[in-house]
Amino acid sequence: MQYISTRGGVIGHYCDILLEGLAPNGGLAVPERMPQIDSVDLERWRHLDYADLATEVIGLFATDIPRDDLARLCRAAYDPARYASAEMVPLRDIGDGLTLVGLSEGPTLAFKDMAMQFLGEALDYVLEKTDGVLNVLGATSGDTGSAAEHALRGRDRVSVFMLSPQGRMSAFQRAQMYSLHDANVHNIAVEGVFDDCQNLVKQLAQDLDFKKAHRIGAVNSINFGRISAQIAYYVWAWLRYTDRLPEAEREGVEVSFAVPSGNFGNILSGLYAKLMGLPIRKLVLATNENNVLDEFFRTGIYRPRSAADTVATSSPSMDVSRASNLERFVFNLLGRDPHRTAATWETLADHDTFDLSAEQGRFESEFGIVSGTSTHEDRLRTIRAFFESHGVTLDPHTADGAKVAREHVEPGVPMLVLETAKPQKFADTITEALSTPIVADAETRALFDAPQRVTMLPADAEQLRALIEKSALR
Repeated sequence: MQYISTRGGVIGHYCDILLEGLAPNGGLAVPERMPQIDSVDLERWRHLDYADLATEVIGLFATDIPRDDLARLCRAAYDPARYASAEMVPLRDIGDGLTLVGLSEGPTLAFKDMAMQFLGEALDYVLEKTDGVLNVLGATSGDTGSAAEHALRGRDRVSVFMLSPQGRMSAFQRAQMYSLHDANVHNIAVEGVFDDCQNLVKQLAQDLDFKKAHRIGAVNSINFGRISAQIAYYVWAWLRYTDRLPEAEREGVEVSFAVPSGNFGNILSGLYAKLMGLPIRKLVLATNENNVLDEFFRTGIYRPRSAADTVATSSPSMDVSRASNLERFVFNLLGRDPHRTAATWETLADHDTFDLSAEQGRFESEFGIVSGTSTHEDRLRTIRAFFESHGVTLDPHTADGAKVAREHVEPGVPMLVLETAKPQKFADTITEALSTPIVADAETRALFDAPQRVTMLPADAEQLRALIEKSALR
């Protein structure tokens, strides 16, 4: 399968896009055609374990990786020894018609592990085949950074330069990242918000000479390798939910998914699963107070906010104003027309907004996407309510998802809420919600006590270039 840019032109095959990040013209890689699955595929996959299912799903996109090699990569990435639950992704009923999809059983207690563990294995595989090295440049609002660093730490052919916004992550998130002292891990705290970090990544990625000279790649969700790996857990969740039904009633059962959303990569993976043929009715997008995406899906008008207007919230991983993966959705919305997509992003660059309100009616009717906003008080109430009613403690981001999910539950349609992280990563908010402090276990205490290593940097592309030039693998 070939991959094309949302703004035009062929990029290459799957192994090529794993290393590239942004396309040379600033667009994002998408498959030239969306592979399809049907009820026969789903039933054939029903009894597979997670690693084998991931091999089947990712294999639809990674056609240039021999199947035996891909199976080996998935077996390493999804080794149960790396995860807290033997089920890998357990499902749990939590009341109010909601089922929690447990995506946070991996080494950094966040859903990002589900894709990042695979990406770490796949990057090593491609670089070994090509005798190359890669300097990963990424931005994180919280969980991407730690998941990437834990997946890539200690690897000989990959170094990681991870930008994070100073003072905008939880203490647990900072400790998970900054306590790593591996020689190939470089933590950079940027003066600003996540969007400032992301803008720096894009500036350097669009400097093609610098990118080539320093072999710059990406692990943010602009990397399609992550999107392809995330599609697997939507399929898994559908299979595990329908396992509960009598065999004769399983085929074609529609479920809805509620997805806390920041950079739009997680819910985009669900959209791709739907477009591939997985029976998904609705994709419920939940935002926090930085609700640019909710405004867009309600009105069709996209108005990213400035760094000054992007507020710090108690669900910090969603403190995003400019969602990179929205371009992939708009590409589909505009009939996969790269010229219209490029023109839309030129309008955004010129006016800091674009208007697709003429298409807004299709967001739900064609793509199944609905949206809503959750505030600090909403998430406190939601955390408290589910703890009191079912003894389950939701992290703040998952609470945002559950709050908005309840607004879109339909009779007879299961609502699956994607868990994004474990609550101990956000102890202050959980303590505020439940009036009971989370007691840190020995592992958490050791994490907080470990010395931290981080470089402070202003939001300045030239200073970032100089740092990378000094430390990049060659």
